[in-house]
Amino acid sequence: MEELAEIWTLLEPLRPRDGPFVVGVTGAVAVGKSTFAAGFRDWLVGAAMRTELVCTDGFLIDNAELDRRGLALRKGFPETYDAAALASALTGIRRGPTVFPGYSHLTYDIDPALGRRIEPPQVLIIEGLGLNGTRAAAPPLIDALVYLHADEAALEAWFVDRFVDFWRAGANDPSSFYARFAPFSEAEARGFATQVWRGINLPNLRQHISLARAEADIVIEKAADHVIGAILTGPGGSATRRSLQPERRPPARSAPTARPRAPDRGRAPA
Repeated sequence: MEELAEIWTLLEPLRPRDGPFVVGVTGAVAVGKSTFAAGFRDWLVGAAMRTELVCTDGFLIDNAELDRRGLALRKGFPETYDAAALASALTGIRRGPTVFPGYSHLTYDIDPALGRRIEPPQVLIIEGLGLNGTRAAAPPLIDALVYLHADEAALEAWFVDRFVDFWRAGANDPSSFYARFAPFSEAEARGFATQVWRGINLPNLRQHISLARAEADIVIEKAADHVIGAILTGPGGSATRRSLQPERRPPARSAPTARPRAPDRGRAPA
């Protein structure tokens, strides 16, 4: 993908001389962080870069502890992450092999079996929430930050569609977190997902997640069809806008067709 090559060209000057190049990818819930990060990872691997991809979900506090603290309905907000463990892992990967904990979207909880011990790669991509402050830390915990942006209406639609996909997949799987929603009709599932978006994820976006944009080295704007529409550079995407959508020009007007001149009244045409 041409846009991935362009993004790498913009990020590469930020790469440290030694050790892993740690690139963060963040943005709203359902904006497509995982998909973008996986595609970027695959592109880098294809360019002969030893690249690893990890997710901040593994640094969420487990569900039992969130319940104990009364934070279950704030999952994804800053206070639901083990920020110290995240900082330790991002520091440790620069020194040697580091364990990154895993998270299951099937059970909606930490899964120790999904943890991975990673050797320091050339590029480490870490995607997810909880990256606020990691670029501005002293010293920085990450070397570059990419922020994915989309209109709130598109984000809500994507979140609801994703929830419905999980709801369908979990209907006949008792181990799935979404099995509890099996009795819902699709309309009820969509209505519930809309409530979750507007009551939890949208406030989190407005109050916390969007603040990471100011730290971002690149802001990627996505259209309603998930296509990357533009890449904004500079602090928080304030400097330069590079549109990736073909320029739309009005259709050229054809030359007017000459109309035959009506004969003068009272005179026969020649």
